[in-house]
Amino acid sequence: MYQIPPAPAHFVDREWQQAQARRLVMAGPPGDDGSRPLCLLLSGYGGIGKTELAFRLARALHARYPDGVLYVDLDDVRREDGAVEVADVLGELLRGLGAEWIAPAFPERARQYWSLTHGKRLAVVVDNARYGTEAEPLLPAGSDSLVIVTSHGPLYDLQTRAGAELPLEPPAPADALDLLERITRDARLSAEPEEARRLLDVCAGLPAALLVAGQWLRRYRDRPLARLLGRLSTELDEKGLPPVEQVWDAAYDSLGADPARLYRLLGRFPGPSFTLAAVDALLGRGPDTAEDALDELRASGLLPVPGPDGRMRLPELLRAHARRRAEAHGDQADREVALRRLVRWYLRQAQGADLAAAGRRLRTAPEAEPVPGTRDVLFERPGDPPGAAVARAYQWLESERHALFGCVRVAYAAGAAGEWGLEEASALCEPLWTHYLNHPHYADHIDVFRTGVAAAQRAGDMRVLVRMRCQLARPLWEQGEFEEAGQQLTQAWSTVQAAFGTSPDERKLAASTREFLGMLSAARGDWPAAAEEFAASGAVHEEIGNAYGATLQRYRLGEALAHLGELERAADLLERVRAEFADGGRTRLTARAEFALAGVRDRLGRTDEARALYLAALDGMRALRGVRDEARVLDALADLAARTGREAEAEGHRTAARERWARLGLA
Repeated sequence: MYQIPPAPAHFVDREWQQAQARRLVMAGPPGDDGSRPLCLLLSGYGGIGKTELAFRLARALHARYPDGVLYVDLDDVRREDGAVEVADVLGELLRGLGAEWIAPAFPERARQYWSLTHGKRLAVVVDNARYGTEAEPLLPAGSDSLVIVTSHGPLYDLQTRAGAELPLEPPAPADALDLLERITRDARLSAEPEEARRLLDVCAGLPAALLVAGQWLRRYRDRPLARLLGRLSTELDEKGLPPVEQVWDAAYDSLGADPARLYRLLGRFPGPSFTLAAVDALLGRGPDTAEDALDELRASGLLPVPGPDGRMRLPELLRAHARRRAEAHGDQADREVALRRLVRWYLRQAQGADLAAAGRRLRTAPEAEPVPGTRDVLFERPGDPPGAAVARAYQWLESERHALFGCVRVAYAAGAAGEWGLEEASALCEPLWTHYLNHPHYADHIDVFRTGVAAAQRAGDMRVLVRMRCQLARPLWEQGEFEEAGQQLTQAWSTVQAAFGTSPDERKLAASTREFLGMLSAARGDWPAAAEEFAASGAVHEEIGNAYGATLQRYRLGEALAHLGELERAADLLERVRAEFADGGRTRLTARAEFALAGVRDRLGRTDEARALYLAALDGMRALRGVRDEARVLDALADLAARTGREAEAEGHRTAARERWARLGLA
């Protein structure tokens, strides 16, 4: 794994910091017992080149860290209030480490991260930390790794226990001129030395500003520097704007109408990164116009090249500049129309991903209409092997999650202001439920599901409100917030009783609410209450002819009865469930039913049948690459083999289970 982008074409200065870093790496880890990884802190204000120096160090030193180079940008996951959900960042690092299953809660993710990094030689770059407490949980276990942290200022709550701080100042004038000459190969810099000096002053020596200025000079090679600099100096004197702002303003002023409009709109884009398809939806002028506008933004130095994942990111400094340009030159009505079009496009794509990933299921929102002038993402494609559309849909939901979370907030804010948005906000939460079940990001999912509840309350849609409360309850109880989860489900059930009629859709939603009540009871260990709710839910599904819903409730009831000791009844139910899931082609649920049934058969003393069922469940889990489920089955097989005198077989299962738990960082 190597998550660092290619080196830039030009880099100057920073020899002292590079030499210091090499010296510290050779000296070994800090601390009295040598148990902490070496941590290098690169600090300096925005645009000074911290990130590129971190990348340069990682490239130069990566041979000493053969287990991989990981990168996370905390600004990519920073919420509007400035907070970072460190559990989500750990999730990103665990994915980079190849974890095939990620624990749901922060403490377990931290232990999983420590397990997977223990004894490894890794380099980890943590970009844009604001506090040491954001970076501390991301340190790998042990002393054989390197962590490079960038921040705008010193991290006093980290540096006292870490390696060393390497503060960055703007390059010296000679180095700044050297960089500008390498970027431009422009004879004007030597022919007009006074103007060149003034240009360096305007850029304040910041590499980010010098890069933009260099691209600007290359665009206007036929103009004297004095002419180009005149307007910049006048604005600096008259408006008192920060020096770098003048360079970005000049680059913006050189843009055509479509690129300038796109730049202004990107300042309010609801996520930290975006794709060409999203830009197409934002502009509403067709993909060719969108692509041309992006090309011109890159040529002007106002948009970096796409990252290794192919997504484009506008750095926060440039996002802020884009917002200021929008305030000064933009049209508020145009921004609102563009954002509404973008939200509706994301809603339609998310619903398509939901359908491809989860199939037909209970949904309260209608299907979103096509957005004129845009193209849909194709999740199902001709010639796809089995499962390809499902994998593509989940991948899209995960890669676009920040934009989807942002769209929920944008839509709700518009609705709260009395405009459009309430229906879109809650409708987006339904595909985000499918995303949550496979990629839980607890802080963000709880936040948007709360927003979905608020949107449904404002809209007065009782069916949607019940659905949103149920969705919110599960991540709450999985994070130990049982009281609030119970309040949400109690309110949902009260709404069902007071406002629902007898239509099949309303009865199905009522049955789903009872299922959630049963799952909460099970999470609390109240199996009698859980069994009662699952039985009641299943009866409704039977009455309205929802075969899948009835089978799912039989499965849940069978597990509850097993916990209650009603083993014969549980076995009968689970045997029926196994056959029904298999007939419906639901491989994962079939394997889980086999696992549950095997446990019941074992407790009934029918160990040969239990062993056969465990082996069948293992085959199903392997086909689905469900490593965590596979490890659980192997543990059960090892225990069964040991109790029945097959010690060699038990040891084989134990070894295989340990290997899988180790892959998950849960050894």
